[in-house]
Amino acid sequence: MDMDMGDMDMGGGSDSGPSCVISMLWNWNTIDSCFLSSQWHIRSRGMFAGSCIGVILLVIALEFLRRVAREYDAFLVHRAQKKAGQFLAAPAHNPSAAASSSSSDHGKATVSTAAFAGAGATGEQASESVRVRPNIVEQFIRAFLHMLQFAVAYFVMLLAMYFNGYIIICIFIGAFLGSFIFSWEVLGPGAKENDATAVTKCCG
Repeated sequence: MDMDMGDMDMGGGSDSGPSCVISMLWNWNTIDSCFLSSQWHIRSRGMFAGSCIGVILLVIALEFLRRVAREYDAFLVHRAQKKAGQFLAAPAHNPSAAASSSSSDHGKATVSTAAFAGAGATGEQASESVRVRPNIVEQFIRAFLHMLQFAVAYFVMLLAMYFNGYIIICIFIGAFLGSFIFSWEVLGPGAKENDATAVTKCCG
């Protein structure tokens, strides 16, 4: 069965020139292709080239948002580790002050010190075993970043459903470039935030 929907009128009407060409099968359409709405109507090769660049940038933006979400989670954990280190470094003769300093900021990230109970645990070992429960503001930010990722990924999926070979190739290119730029991180369990070999956070 022919699923081609070529010359389908997407609302442009005869007064606005040729109608959109849409296919539900793999295609290499360029001129008169439409994406997402009749307003995104390709009328020239230059416009199609611009659309391809836009799709690449959209997928790169998705990888950027994923990196931002990871960095924000790492920030919360790193902050909790610093608090745990300060708690363990508090003077032994004043345990009440150390306990109050670890729980003074109500509403901030909750640091679990259950892992510190081991008598032989060092400060470094304890700080690496910190668990963090975000407060409502931090969880709002995490959820907002997730929503942005979901929205961008949904638009990328809709673009892929047009089965346009050029657009799908651009999605792949964007995924490669985005991963190359924003997934360039120090790997391994021993990686440290202050490692001299760590990749700078500003540049991926």
